[in-house]
Amino acid sequence: MSHKRMPKRKAALAAGGVVALGAAAILLPQAGAAQNGRSDTGAPPRTLKAADASELASRLAGTLGDAFAGAYYDTGDQQLVVNVVTGDDNDVVVRAKDAGAEVREVDNTLAELAAGARTLKSQATVPGTSWALDPRTNKILVTADSTVTGERWDQVESTVQDLGSGMATLKKSAGTFGTFVSGGDAIFGGGARCSLGFNVTAADGAPAFLTAGHCGVAAEQWSDAQDGAPLATVEEAVFPGDGDFALVRYDDPATEAPSEVNVGEQTVAISAAAEATVGAQVFRMGSTTGLADGQVLGLDATVNYPEGTVTGLIQTDVCAEPGDSGGPLFSQDGLAVGLTSGGSGDCTVGGETFFQPVTTALAAVGATLGDGAGAGAGAGGDAGAETGGEQAGGEEAGAGAETGGEEAGAGEGVGDGTGVGDEAGSGSGYAAGSGDDAGSAPTPTP
Repeated sequence: MSHKRMPKRKAALAAGGVVALGAAAILLPQAGAAQNGRSDTGAPPRTLKAADASELASRLAGTLGDAFAGAYYDTGDQQLVVNVVTGDDNDVVVRAKDAGAEVREVDNTLAELAAGARTLKSQATVPGTSWALDPRTNKILVTADSTVTGERWDQVESTVQDLGSGMATLKKSAGTFGTFVSGGDAIFGGGARCSLGFNVTAADGAPAFLTAGHCGVAAEQWSDAQDGAPLATVEEAVFPGDGDFALVRYDDPATEAPSEVNVGEQTVAISAAAEATVGAQVFRMGSTTGLADGQVLGLDATVNYPEGTVTGLIQTDVCAEPGDSGGPLFSQDGLAVGLTSGGSGDCTVGGETFFQPVTTALAAVGATLGDGAGAGAGAGGDAGAETGGEQAGGEEAGAGAETGGEEAGAGEGVGDGTGVGDEAGSGSGYAAGSGDDAGSAPTPTP
């Protein structure tokens, strides 16, 4: 993926033929009756594109207030499913349905889920664990990797059991959480290889790009070739802590930095940034494994890497491997969604992968993406209502993006996702030694 074009250099394109991005939609199970069943009152749900569903979720998160308990995009029916806790106000169901959403009445409020996440943070923060809000189950999904055994497993299991089966679920991952240094267009620095995420415009108008923060703290200067001359310098990097992102400024202010993603012999234009939406299909490009797709599983995730805890991430089932760190996560509509952070497994057996939301990174560094528009439609992220100090945003809907060669910039996105304040996971991102070669992109089938 050529995310960046360096001055007086020809951008290297990933191997492989033209990639068709009409990947098969991942059909979500019908929302069914939820805890208390879907309501039969109000207008029938509207058929929506993922981006439109994200915008609707964002609006409902504001208008329904505390009754809003998250949302997700049903790709099978092309509908936004909104969770509500009615309490004494049965009118919220009618208002949500009149707005065009499918409605489920559920038990857990966002405030209650956020409180559960705080309990996990205080009692179960051990390396190799993660947790995120899954609006499809209205519960917190807790994951423990293969390193969590013995007393540490007992600690996590006991905490989840104390929260109750109606509040959280625990699953075991066969892999080990870690960061993935390597990515879209390969970039090299300090003996490590990462991936360029999206080309952006810095606050002062200079060309720059976003990548993973754990790449930014690994080396100050980066090149587009192993042992090559430095072409860009890290200006700001966050890792661990409140995110995993870095802003890297091109040393030559005349550098051409198109807002594109390179997926082989084809590029995907990136127009804006977007929040992630649970259930949305997304695509990831990396210098090691090329193109991969999957769906958003959870929002506002906390991962406990060996280097420290990182909060506010997107959890997906998109595979990644060392060298993919920093690479772009995007939608089929050309919206920038995330930057590869870390996870477990690989692209043979699968696993969980976490991404830094692009909208958060852009806001933190003051950069813009694409045409400079701040908000983009959701593609898998969450929006922001905060409850009890923990973020509990809504779901965003999004679709997989075509893959393209150059980097894509980031703009601020509007999304509605539901996030649970603190998730934990372990392992540091997908970084690789500088000697690793970039893999060719897989081809999703229509």
